[in-house]
Amino acid sequence: MGGGLRYIGVAERRARLGLRHRLAGAARAAGPVEVAESLVALHGTDPATVYLAVGARLAEPASTVARTERALYEDRALVRMHGMRHTVFVFPTELTAVVHASTGLAVAARERATLVKHMAAAGAPDAAWLAEVEESTLAALARRGPATAAELAEDEPRLRERFVYGAGKSYEGVHTVSTRLLRVLGVEGKVVRGRPLGSWTSSQFRWAVAPAHPGLDVSGAQAELLRRWLAVCGPATEADLKWWTGWRVTEVRRALAAIGAQAVSLDEGTGFVLDGDVGPVAGPTEPWAALLPALDPTAMGWQRREWYLAPELWPSLFDRSGNVGPTVWWDGRVVGGWAQRGDGEIVWRLLEDLGAVERRAVQAAVAVEAERLRGWVGAARVTPRFRTPLERELSA
Repeated sequence: MGGGLRYIGVAERRARLGLRHRLAGAARAAGPVEVAESLVALHGTDPATVYLAVGARLAEPASTVARTERALYEDRALVRMHGMRHTVFVFPTELTAVVHASTGLAVAARERATLVKHMAAAGAPDAAWLAEVEESTLAALARRGPATAAELAEDEPRLRERFVYGAGKSYEGVHTVSTRLLRVLGVEGKVVRGRPLGSWTSSQFRWAVAPAHPGLDVSGAQAELLRRWLAVCGPATEADLKWWTGWRVTEVRRALAAIGAQAVSLDEGTGFVLDGDVGPVAGPTEPWAALLPALDPTAMGWQRREWYLAPELWPSLFDRSGNVGPTVWWDGRVVGGWAQRGDGEIVWRLLEDLGAVERRAVQAAVAVEAERLRGWVGAARVTPRFRTPLERELSA
């Protein structure tokens, strides 16, 4: 198989996942920054995902919320910003320059051009006007410190201007300049999302001036991002890499060559690992269970997921846009899903057809994880932003 390339099978891939994604018991992390560094990025579109993903990987999760908030909003060791595929992630602050150069610059140019185009089509003010509003908004944010869009509009009223998007189309709507402009500034690396207005589960947030970072060479930044990701998620195929980064295939191949990635054979074809990472990997000493949140970076880590998520489970665990819901894991594969009910109870269901002995072991281990999760979540109630069939059913 693979023309002489070393074959890495499903069992070894699952072993790598359990250790490198901080899910196996002995591999769990000491703190939120360590989790983010280990995973490269945490999905930040749904604010609760960040905390739930961290808590699932901490050896001692009791203070997950307080420690994660401190890392995000006091120590600034973590930053929530736009990254790959137009998506909001939480990154270690040291990685912001790499993310911006490797993925943000190209996306930002398209985002600004699209905004100007939409405003022009609606008869709204032009790019020069937009540049004035941008400069004034950034100055206001620097004076105020972290602020909401509404607060910034007190200093720069033109942020309240509205324009019609897609006039006459089925998707016609009215957009506010503040909403679109702040998104563009986020993708451009000028602003980042700050502390939410409510609790850690809130999707309403303040904006903050982005931390200063040096400009990097695009090719070098892409090589560095790919190197970090393969260290966590290798082996992976070209298709996986293209999907996760959002780059063109030529950029993926250039970065693979730059870091000297080595080819291996996988069930779905040729994959890649870092130079020196071809050899066998010893797995965790004990089977492990985990309850991972919707949009968790492990569940969403690869485009091809058959090696850890059976296709027959997808209709229950994904929404129509391809967003994964809360998942139950056992020793490197998804075996079910979970939800939180209104009274705080963590409920779950196994979807895989397991043998009697394994089923009892899984049930016992998952029950422990469910109590562990309920213990640190406390009085908070978590409803995923993108709801899936099984999560809706279990939480009802």
